[in-house]
Amino acid sequence: MTELDKEEPIYTEDDNIVVSETPFYTFDWYIKWIASIFILVSMSIRGVDGFAMLDLTFSILGVALWTVVAFIWNDRALIVVNLVGLGFLLRSFITNMWLV
Repeated sequence: MTELDKEEPIYTEDDNIVVSETPFYTFDWYIKWIASIFILVSMSIRGVDGFAMLDLTFSILGVALWTVVAFIWNDRALIVVNLVGLGFLLRSFITNMWLV
């Protein structure tokens, strides 16, 4: 990883420097932000009558992409959480398909 892959340091009020360890503008960086947008969109429409399937669709896309990121990072906790969550969401999606 080069210095260009790191975010710029953030200076706090007391002049302490906080440097992000997260790679910047890498393949996984784009996937995690797209996934996060999908999840935020799903949360923004959650509970609105008539949008349950759209909520589930965006949630599935977001969690599936976060699962890809978890495998890229080889982070077992994220892999487990996202695979289990994806299973729950897919079950709900399939159940709701039968109701339509």
